[in-house]
Amino acid sequence: MKTYSEEMTKTASKKNPWWWVSSLYFTEGIPYVIVITVSVIMYKKLGVSNADIGLYTSLLYLPWVIKPIWSPLVDLKGTKRKWFLGMQLLVALAFLLTGFTLGTSAFFMISLACFWMAAFASATNDIASDGYYMIALSEKKQSFFLGVRSTFYRLAMITGQGLIVVIAGLLEERFGDNTKAWSYTMIITGVLMIVLTLINFFTTPAIEENTEDTSGKQLDFIGVFKSFFEKKQIGMALAFVLLYRLGESQLVKMASPFLLDERSTGGLALSTTEVGTIYGTLGIIALSLGGILGGLVISRDGLGKWMMPMILALNLPNLFYVLLSVFTPDSVIYAAVVVVIEQFGYGFGFAAYLMYLIYIAEGISKTSHYAIATGFMALGMMLPGMISGYIQEYLGYTGFFIWVVLAAIPGILIVRYLKYPADYGKKEE
Repeated sequence: MKTYSEEMTKTASKKNPWWWVSSLYFTEGIPYVIVITVSVIMYKKLGVSNADIGLYTSLLYLPWVIKPIWSPLVDLKGTKRKWFLGMQLLVALAFLLTGFTLGTSAFFMISLACFWMAAFASATNDIASDGYYMIALSEKKQSFFLGVRSTFYRLAMITGQGLIVVIAGLLEERFGDNTKAWSYTMIITGVLMIVLTLINFFTTPAIEENTEDTSGKQLDFIGVFKSFFEKKQIGMALAFVLLYRLGESQLVKMASPFLLDERSTGGLALSTTEVGTIYGTLGIIALSLGGILGGLVISRDGLGKWMMPMILALNLPNLFYVLLSVFTPDSVIYAAVVVVIEQFGYGFGFAAYLMYLIYIAEGISKTSHYAIATGFMALGMMLPGMISGYIQEYLGYTGFFIWVVLAAIPGILIVRYLKYPADYGKKEE
């Protein structure tokens, strides 16, 4: 007699995973990159101060921080497919509302409210999509399609940071009006989300999932949280998770304003199109290559050998931003080279971070524990990012980038106190 899981897998196999895995994770990446990254560029072009940009766009991380709180609801109510289709439509609505209201006097407050709605919907979509992936595919297929989902998530980053920002830049040049240009851009983004939702509706198999454990009892939500915080060395582990990207979490908020700001204020005065091209194409390619290389070397040698080199690779390239802010070169090539180096180092260094998150999530409730761990990861991005704009305005760009470099030191120092198997993540011979 076939098990419930086998029946679901059989049903799912009737529709080609190559189609729905790629479309599902491309859709997952779009709202995240728009809310977290593209919003920074949009607000900068609409005249919002760096302090407000750093504070309010960093607060948009909050839904990803606290998503473990309502993740059991996605498990216990309805199907994951209904959840992610509903949330994707809600994201589309939020982007359309943003586009239609940017011309109002209260555009900042209204657009932030829309981005908050998109952020909560996107975080919920992440829970549902990841859960659906695990129930719709067998364990072997999950492993096989891991690269596919990662690749299409990266393509979403390219589309958001590259194509969408370039479109905004071209519309700025055509209309001579940044507000009108970004209004059209957000409407286009909303329409894109509607199209992607329709694609997911037709490509994903309609399956139901079991929300009970093998004993027939409902999942113990409180027990899941309790068991996570009872793990050995959990205090040190969470300190590391929060500090690993302390410098990078601030850099990511002020890098685009630095590239866009006028030279009179210490910036490089690049155009929106140039920034979109640099980050959305060259930067994402470098990020992806760094991530692939990081995964390969950990698979070959284990996490122990590469933890320290990887945290250094993530942070040392930030020194080049100090040089850029000191010399402020006229050629866009220098900025492009720095972004490529920094993004490659980030991708390479982030591989160790993700592998360690997987390690601390090991156990009976690894899916829920991984959600909790990634919640702390998002918290580590949100809190420093909130004050990054104030620090930059107080120190200036050069002082700020020096501070970013120094902020990496606590995370580097804590590495020596972590305990984990040196060969963790190493592929068996």
